[in-house]
Amino acid sequence: MFKKIIVVFVIMFTLNSCVSKKLYQELDDKYTNLRSSNSALIKEKDDLLASKKGLEVDLEKLKNEYANLSNQKEILDSEFEALQHKFKNLDESYTLLSAQSSKKLAEQAKKNQDLLAQLEEKEKNLTAESTRLENLQKELSKRSLQINELQSLIDAKEAQMQQLKNAISNALHNFEGKGLTVVHKNGKIYVSMENKLLFDSGSWAVGVEGKKAVEQLASVLSKNKDINVLIEGHTDNDPYSSVVLLDNWDLSVKRATAIVRILKAKGVNPTQITAAGRSEFIPVDTNETKAGKAKNRRIEIILAPNFDEISKLLNE
Repeated sequence: MFKKIIVVFVIMFTLNSCVSKKLYQELDDKYTNLRSSNSALIKEKDDLLASKKGLEVDLEKLKNEYANLSNQKEILDSEFEALQHKFKNLDESYTLLSAQSSKKLAEQAKKNQDLLAQLEEKEKNLTAESTRLENLQKELSKRSLQINELQSLIDAKEAQMQQLKNAISNALHNFEGKGLTVVHKNGKIYVSMENKLLFDSGSWAVGVEGKKAVEQLASVLSKNKDINVLIEGHTDNDPYSSVVLLDNWDLSVKRATAIVRILKAKGVNPTQITAAGRSEFIPVDTNETKAGKAKNRRIEIILAPNFDEISKLLNE
């Protein structure tokens, strides 16, 4: 009887081999593109945080330069006042000595001329420094406003993700203790579902309880149109193969796309969703025990905010 079943599977596999190869290639291409998109989003977030840090460094430098220029302006003001006082005294002396010889008058006139030149030069420098100080003040205000706007956007995104995490936790509270966890960290939300909640061993068909959990998650995500959703399939390190699938890579991808289809069917915009298979290579526990293997066999749904507004602000 077993041999007959094998023969039937071989015949079915032969008849459908073209379709299966094409489907596998499409899924593989889609996985590659979606994985690149996910990497780009992560890099974009890191670049944005680095840009924010750079702006804060620039702001601190501008503040220090502003303080230095303010001190220089005070020094120039003091020098200017001292020169004015000196000029006044010399002018008075010149008046008193006006009756003296023409030689002395010429000498005094030259001193006065030199002092006037110095005074004009100092006044010119003072005007230039004042203009520069004003320009720096404008630039400082502009940078401060930009950083405040950037921080407001980041805070808003963080608050949005916290609200989303609360909504998801409320929607999935019935599944707590059944292999499901919801964690908010690094600006993202991680929804982890162990395979015991979703799939039978070696299968990528979602069970009744698992489907309920995914549908309840979809009811929240469908209302958040600007959230990027990454579905990652993970396996343990036990070798896997079948007539349809080659290995754990294939199995992890099939399980991820099974979740994607449920989310899409329940109203989540497919442009928000990325499916990825991570196979056995990112375990969360040891593969040396049954309990550890069970934790490693999981679906992780990673929710990240859309940073388009922040990118637009940085590019202005």
